[in-house]
Amino acid sequence: MSTPAPAPSVHTSTLVQLNDDLAGRRLFPSDNWWNQEITSAPLDPQSDAFINFIGRTRTSHPDFGPPPYGIPYVGVGSGEPRAPVTFVDYGDESDNGFGSERGYPIPDAAKTQPNFIEGGRAGGGSDGDRHVLIVDRDRWLLFELFATRWTGQRWEAGSGAVYDLAANGRRPEGWTSADAAGLAILPGLVRFDEAMRGPIQHALRVTVRSTNGYVWPASHRAGSTGGALPLGARLRLKTSKDISRYPVYIQNIFRGMQTHGLIVADNGSDMYVSGAMDPRWNNDELNPAFRALTAADFDVIRLGWR
Repeated sequence: MSTPAPAPSVHTSTLVQLNDDLAGRRLFPSDNWWNQEITSAPLDPQSDAFINFIGRTRTSHPDFGPPPYGIPYVGVGSGEPRAPVTFVDYGDESDNGFGSERGYPIPDAAKTQPNFIEGGRAGGGSDGDRHVLIVDRDRWLLFELFATRWTGQRWEAGSGAVYDLAANGRRPEGWTSADAAGLAILPGLVRFDEAMRGPIQHALRVTVRSTNGYVWPASHRAGSTGGALPLGARLRLKTSKDISRYPVYIQNIFRGMQTHGLIVADNGSDMYVSGAMDPRWNNDELNPAFRALTAADFDVIRLGWR
């Protein structure tokens, strides 16, 4: 087996770091829905029907890899200046900042350098999801934006949300976030540093082609297709699935699917699992391993279970 590439160096300064390992700290408290172990959670009575709707032979796919694949994230210090953001789609459901401090700590480099914004284009461009994920390491805050772009005069985004990573705050009922389900994105990404440390200890973000309403912990709907899973639904990889033949870091990802599962967070391609954009990923190993997992290898746990 080939080995992953060396870790990326600090970008720009020690305060602004792409793919920051965040000193190994857990995002959100241990009892947060992202960190909830579901090995003993009951199956939903409609589990088989939901899997049939997806298609039992539908294979999974790692929606991440080296640039420009996946969603980038960056760690910053508390001194990073906050930039105002104009929300053009969901302003009434977006956070303008945290507490009395307005703005988002978007590094200036995102205006002129690629890979700070999802899609790989400097300044974001004008299409695609263009997520921006930023952790203030000192204040332990998470800032997330959707459909982000630098116009040359100001930052614009479709929606945005700010989270206190030391608390379990949920979006108001009916509100979106930077994700369709109203959930945070970063805690559901497959991150290289976590996969290399050991089994993933949180749920992973997944998309399906159609959804039908939402259930806890989601707060927002993005479709009403009969028979489809709701946003917030959880899938769990069956323990009977043999994962022993894969590289250890891939086993660590799949083990997390067995213990913490997948949370449906958006409409997209069926069984696409979200991860961080990182040059250390090896898609020659990831792609065939994920392709060996089909929807039939998963159960749907009871909707809204907590």
